[in-house]
Amino acid sequence: MLIDFLSTGGLYLTVLFVLVVGSLVPILLIVYILDVSQTKHAIRRNYPVIGHLRYLLESLGKFLRQYFFAMDREEMPFNREQRSWVYRAAKNLDNTVPFGSTRDLRPPGTITFVNTAFPTLEKDAVEASPMVVGPQCKHPYIARSFFNISAMSYGAISKPAVQALSRGAGMAGCWLNTGEGGLSPYHLEGNCDLVFQIGTAKYGVRTPDGALDDDKLREVAAHPQVKMIEIKLSQGAKPGKGGLLPAAKVNREIARIRGIAHNKDSISPNRFREIGNIDQLLDFIAHIRGVTEKPTGIKFVAGEPCWINDLCTAIVARGEASAPDFMTVDSADGGTGAAPMSLIDYVGMPIKESLSLVVDALEDHGLRERIRVVASGKLITPGEVAWALCTGADFVNSARGFMFALGCIQALHCNKNTCPTGVTTHKKSLQRGLDPRNKAVRVKQYVENVVHEVGTIAHSCGAAEPRLLRREHCRIVTMPGQSQSVEEMCKPSAVS
Repeated sequence: MLIDFLSTGGLYLTVLFVLVVGSLVPILLIVYILDVSQTKHAIRRNYPVIGHLRYLLESLGKFLRQYFFAMDREEMPFNREQRSWVYRAAKNLDNTVPFGSTRDLRPPGTITFVNTAFPTLEKDAVEASPMVVGPQCKHPYIARSFFNISAMSYGAISKPAVQALSRGAGMAGCWLNTGEGGLSPYHLEGNCDLVFQIGTAKYGVRTPDGALDDDKLREVAAHPQVKMIEIKLSQGAKPGKGGLLPAAKVNREIARIRGIAHNKDSISPNRFREIGNIDQLLDFIAHIRGVTEKPTGIKFVAGEPCWINDLCTAIVARGEASAPDFMTVDSADGGTGAAPMSLIDYVGMPIKESLSLVVDALEDHGLRERIRVVASGKLITPGEVAWALCTGADFVNSARGFMFALGCIQALHCNKNTCPTGVTTHKKSLQRGLDPRNKAVRVKQYVENVVHEVGTIAHSCGAAEPRLLRREHCRIVTMPGQSQSVEEMCKPSAVS
C-alpha cells in the first residue's frame, strides 16, 4: 500500500513538474524574443530574460538597505534610530539606551546642549505656559502646547489617519494643521484645536474659478475648533511650486471638500494670484483676519535673505496691527507626498539657518513680541525640538514625526496611493491596518513624551521650563573637536 501510494504521489509530482516547466518555457521564449527585438533598453537587449532581474533588484534595493544593510544612523530622510525613538515614544515604551551613544558628535552641524553645574530640581520645574497668539484679534488663540501637528491635507493622507490625528491632538491638547486640502469632517471628529491652512488653490474656500470665497471662509472660521488661519506661501519640499495631489487620490469626497474635479490631478498654482509683493501680502493677511476675526499667519520657506527684512520694514511702516500674528518657518528639508526632485533637493534654506535669520529680523525691527514664530521641517525628536526653542521658536510643528507615530515605515510610497501602512493611501484594503482609536493614543503619547524629554533637556541646562531655553544653552559643532554656541554663531557682535 505504501509503495503504491508513493508511486502514485511521485507520478503526480512528476506530472506537476512537467506542467510547470512546460508552461514556463513558452513564456520565457516569448520574453526572450521581446527582449532581443526591442531597442529601448540596452540591458534587456544584451541580456534577455535575466536582464529583468536588474529592475526587480533596483526596486527592492531601498527596502533591503533599510532593513539589512544601512547602519542605524545612515539613512535619509530619517534614519532607523530616529524612527525607532518615535515608535517607542508613541507606544510609551522605555526609551533608555545602554552602554553609550551611537551618535557621532564630531561632524559639523551636530547639536549638543550645555548642562549646568546645578540642574533644575524637580520641585522647581514647571510646565511650559500656554501662549496667546493674536491678542489683538476678536478671537485670540491660547495655545496650550509648544509641540504640534504640522500641515497634512486630507487627500495627501487617508481618512483614518486624519481621524487618528484629530483624536490624538484632542487628547494631547496640541493643535492640528489641516493642510491646504480644506476642512473635512474627520478633522472635526476629535474636537481638537485646528489651524486652517489656505494654500494657493484655496481649497475649500474657493470660487469655481479659483478666487477666494469669503462666505465659505467665514463658514469654515465659524467652527469653534478652528483657532487660527495659516496662509501657505511656500512649503519646504517644494518652494516655488504649489501642491500636487495625484488623480489616483482625488476621490469624489476629496473633490467635493476641495471644490475641484474628481479623478484628476490636483495642482495648486505656485503662488497666490492676489499676492505679488509685500504690500499685497499684508493686505491679504488683513482681509483674511477681517473675515475670520481669528489670528492669521503665514507659512514660508526662507529664501532670499533680504525679503524678511523688507517685510518687517513694511510692517513697521504700516503699524504693528498690520503684522501677521504668527510666522511658520518651514525648512528646505521639509516633507511632502509628491515634489520634483530638483526642488526637494536644491531649493530653499534649511531650518538650521533660516530660523535664526527670521527671529533676528523680528527682534531687530521690534516685532518679536508681536509675531509668534513656529519652526517646522524635520524636527521629530526632543533634541531637535529643544534646539528650535533655543534658537527662538515659540512653537514647533512636525508632520513626519506624527506619520511615524501612526505607523509609517518610510516605504516612500506616499505619491503612489499604495502606502502599506494606510497612512497615505485611499485604498480601503490598505487602510484596514490603521485603527484610528489605537493610533490616536499613540499620537497623544508621542506628544507627551516629546514634551517630557524636551523638559528634561531644559532642566539639565538649568531652565525651569522648555521656553526658557536660550541660545547659550545650545552648541553647534563647527569642526571635529570644536563647537560654538548658537548665540555666537547667530549674532557674533552681541557676544563679548
